[in-house]
Amino acid sequence: MNSSLVGNQSGRPFCLLAISYLETINFCLLEVVVIVFLMVLIISGNIIVIFVFHCAPLLNHHTTSYFIQTMAYADLLVGVSCLVPSLSLLHYPIVLSESLVCQIFGYVVSVLKSVSMASLACISIDRYIAITKPLTYNTLVTPWRLRICILIIWLYSCLVFLPSFHWGKPGYHGDVFQWCANSWNTDPYFTLFIVVMLYAPAAFIVCFTYFNIFRICQQHTKEINERRVRFSSQDGEAGEAQPCPDKRYAMVLFRITSVFYILWLPYIIYFLLESSNVYSNRIASFLTTWLAISNSFCNCVIYSLSNSVFQKGLKRLSGAICASCARQRVAKDSSTSRSKRSSNGCHV
Repeated sequence: MNSSLVGNQSGRPFCLLAISYLETINFCLLEVVVIVFLMVLIISGNIIVIFVFHCAPLLNHHTTSYFIQTMAYADLLVGVSCLVPSLSLLHYPIVLSESLVCQIFGYVVSVLKSVSMASLACISIDRYIAITKPLTYNTLVTPWRLRICILIIWLYSCLVFLPSFHWGKPGYHGDVFQWCANSWNTDPYFTLFIVVMLYAPAAFIVCFTYFNIFRICQQHTKEINERRVRFSSQDGEAGEAQPCPDKRYAMVLFRITSVFYILWLPYIIYFLLESSNVYSNRIASFLTTWLAISNSFCNCVIYSLSNSVFQKGLKRLSGAICASCARQRVAKDSSTSRSKRSSNGCHV
């Protein structure tokens, strides 16, 4: 039976944030509020992103849209999976054992966030190829190669965290379960394995590609402005500085990547400290974990605020919804008026 449902010996439920416990409520109030709030934001935000991509064909002209949509689907599944710890904290009965549930939950969320991390690395590689090899880009980056790349991302993420069932905890996604917090320990060798196979390569690729992207864009901007100044001086007109056309879109993707690593940095640092037995704190594990998971909602917010084509697609989607609601209201009003007229006719 799920031990978190029974509670501890004092009769109080297992709560990482014990400061939120109320004697009148038999569940972890603050933890439930945090997780359910994030779950609603993540699910609703990524559903909107997915619908906008289907309603705005111009967004699919960029090859990076394949990876953006992959991230949106992975983040949506993260939000759906948050339903598991929510039910556990609310003491909803779970058929499977707590140890198996928290292991599966930790594995699934780790895989999904690995997909997001690998997708961000692939996006940076895609933009790097687009800027360094513009003439051969269309032959190098094709739709079927992108689909194969996405398939490899999913398979690789599943394989990297597969040893967690026997080797050790892959992260702190399951610490809302008492068994995960007390009995499922991290292993320093498995932590090193994850860092070497996932965290370090992804961070290196992102830093290398974006550094070179902005360096090349700065060089292109300088060359373009020098040419405009030279030709405008010959024509007697003042030339205006023109930015690199690829820099603006690269900045949008760079913001998404930066926020991802900013939100994940506390989690990674705590993961390394706890694995090496330097520092361990349940409240810190909960806060850093769900701060990292909140990135699943931040991706869609940043993209919607930064990409003009996405904003147009969002307006188109909202306009279509409003028009549909208006048609339903008109149809309902007309049917109501007809029923009133018919009822009046019967009483004449």
